[in-house]
Amino acid sequence: MDIDEFVSAHAPSEGGDSFELENSKLLDVALDGEVMAKAGSMVGYTGDISFERKSAGGLTGMLKKKATGEGDVMMQATGTGHLYLADQGKEVQILELDAGEELSVNGNDVLAFESSVNWDIKMLTSIAGTSSGGLFNVFLEGPGHVAITTHGEPIVLQTPAKTDPNATVAWSGNVSPSSNRDINIKGLLGRSSGESYQLEFAGDDGFVIVQPFEEVGPGE
Repeated sequence: MDIDEFVSAHAPSEGGDSFELENSKLLDVALDGEVMAKAGSMVGYTGDISFERKSAGGLTGMLKKKATGEGDVMMQATGTGHLYLADQGKEVQILELDAGEELSVNGNDVLAFESSVNWDIKMLTSIAGTSSGGLFNVFLEGPGHVAITTHGEPIVLQTPAKTDPNATVAWSGNVSPSSNRDINIKGLLGRSSGESYQLEFAGDDGFVIVQPFEEVGPGE
């Protein structure tokens, strides 16, 4: 195709929602105020937008920086315009949280959320024995839109369930994981220990989002 056709074919779509997908891997945020986004996820923007890195969780934020070398994991975008976000070609999933509804997301997999969403970074001490990069999660409470990323199309399991820590993306706020070790299947799961660790979600009426990919954290 010629240049004009290329420009027309790949121009941003027009829509009315604050969070919209330009394609399965690119989020378009119609910004008029503030939004929180994963640090480094901005690929482009139009309008007048400024950026400031943010951290949360006090001591746990400092622990995350020490443990992963990532430093601040979120940035605040302020202004008006269209903000385009992506993360290493991962699929973008848009969720809407009602008031008081909670979601816990692996810190690697948070892409953006509206300023109306309360958030904090916490260390999951109950699963400190696992080799997962998800020991630090971002806890989100609605109301507002949230965008998370997954390697491929995810599956959502109803609890109770057990999952691979490196494939676990997020879970509902009404359940909490503990670590489950199975020494009978050495070498099949897990990496560094030779013993398999899983996340065990024992509660009822919750859900866990799992991706078809094992995302290895720094140092694993």
